[in-house]
Amino acid sequence: MKGKPQQIKSISFLGNVLFVVFLLMGAFVFAQQNDTSYQKRVLETSEVDLLFSYYNQDGTHAAVTGGEGTEELTDATSTIVLRMPMNEDDVLTIDVGLSAYTSASSSNINPLDGGINVTPFDASSGESRKDLLAYINPTYSHSSEDRNTIWSANAYVSSEYDYFSIGFGGSYTKLFNEKNTEISLSGKVFLDKWNPVYPIELREGFFDNRITGNGTYDPIFSEFDKETRNSYSLSLSFSQILSEKLQGALFLDLVSQNGLLSTPFQRVYFADFEDFYIDDFQLADNVEQLPDTRLKVPFGGRLNYYLNDLVVLRTYYRYYWDDWGITSHTASVEVPFKVTDKFTLYPTYRYYTQTAADYFYPKEVALSSYSFYTSDYDLSGYDAHQYGMGIQYRDIFTTARVLNFGLKTVDLRFSQYDRSDGLNAFIITLGTTFVGN
Repeated sequence: MKGKPQQIKSISFLGNVLFVVFLLMGAFVFAQQNDTSYQKRVLETSEVDLLFSYYNQDGTHAAVTGGEGTEELTDATSTIVLRMPMNEDDVLTIDVGLSAYTSASSSNINPLDGGINVTPFDASSGESRKDLLAYINPTYSHSSEDRNTIWSANAYVSSEYDYFSIGFGGSYTKLFNEKNTEISLSGKVFLDKWNPVYPIELREGFFDNRITGNGTYDPIFSEFDKETRNSYSLSLSFSQILSEKLQGALFLDLVSQNGLLSTPFQRVYFADFEDFYIDDFQLADNVEQLPDTRLKVPFGGRLNYYLNDLVVLRTYYRYYWDDWGITSHTASVEVPFKVTDKFTLYPTYRYYTQTAADYFYPKEVALSSYSFYTSDYDLSGYDAHQYGMGIQYRDIFTTARVLNFGLKTVDLRFSQYDRSDGLNAFIITLGTTFVGN
């Protein structure tokens, strides 16, 4: 598939970087564990989080095939997060991860590279059905001696078959009122580069004698001039301990994007164009066309209430607006219930609703004369419910040990996600935290 040589080169480069990083981390951790001196630190000893998640979804509105087709997808992600005290005031965090996915919908970027009968409701057996994303995200944070001021700086690099991203950012946090009040300001910049992959029938030199339809297949497609996407975000948060049992927080984000905001391989079918097929697969009239700028403004808050020694009530609400016409509301509640000194249950519920973008049209509703259009149901109007249950094991004495690290926590969570447009998904996550001596 187009773009694979760059993917292999990028993944190889990231692999070499990760190898060097792990060598340095291992050397530093060894030195830390053999340092017998004691000073009061922000982080007393190195900690390692090992995270794994498995995600599976299905639906019938794939954007790759113009809003009609299988959305079957599986994704397995492994993440390692290492937090290391550099001295009494500074902490270095290294977050690295790999995500391997298999997608029936993305396989239909080229539905002709496998199988006998071609249909949008079956996955192609070609190479485009699977891929790998790798990323690394280091963060360095410094706390003042009185622990009332914290600043941090971070970087981010990720690569997959058609997309490369590099980012950087920082934050500044101030605590007041005997640490009962906290204000934080942060900013991030992402500079991304597409390696555009277009539907097979829109690529230069395409020909197939199986095409059926009235007249001659003649899409209006032309390749995108821009291949970059830049994102800039500014976040402000305020948290306050309101009483012995009540804590609240407010947050506001401003996000600005510019560049290629369309996805190059997502087809669109027009109401005023003739339909052309290969078997049961309809050939694209064009790919989605979206504005090259977008402004997003989410704001909301959290409210946590300590009911008693066994139960805590955690609530969350967010309102979202953007200049593409989408508004949304998110509300969630989590009720951690302490079963024993070491085990806690986490039942959760989340509700989400959004309006459709101004440029969303179901299959064969948009006209070719429109400036912007998409049949991506992520930009449609829908409601969604997510139900979950988790269990956490916590041992503050880290009696269980692996090598020179003690097991502090184990988290296992399951969530079911149901959307009103027919998309359904579930996710299982497993996380462990180990601490050094």
